[in-house]
Amino acid sequence: MSAAKVLDKEINHYLGHLNMHQKEVVLSVIKTFANEENDWWDDVEEGAQESIARGLKEAKEGKVIPHEEVMKKYAQWR
Repeated sequence: MSAAKVLDKEINHYLGHLNMHQKEVVLSVIKTFANEENDWWDDVEEGAQESIARGLKEAKEGKVIPHEEVMKKYAQWR
């Protein structure tokens, strides 16, 4: 079974458990997604996209500082 069919089946299963108000909210969310013309990424400034891409590349290369180290370094400002 394709991933899309699995998702459709799961969505339909859960819809049966919702009350009318919850179904209206879900419908509103679906309509919002269906009417989106742009991906949110397209609204991010080019410089920010480049910074994010650079950060993701560095993370994949293991060039990261563990959270614990950062917290120790900046503990005086917390």
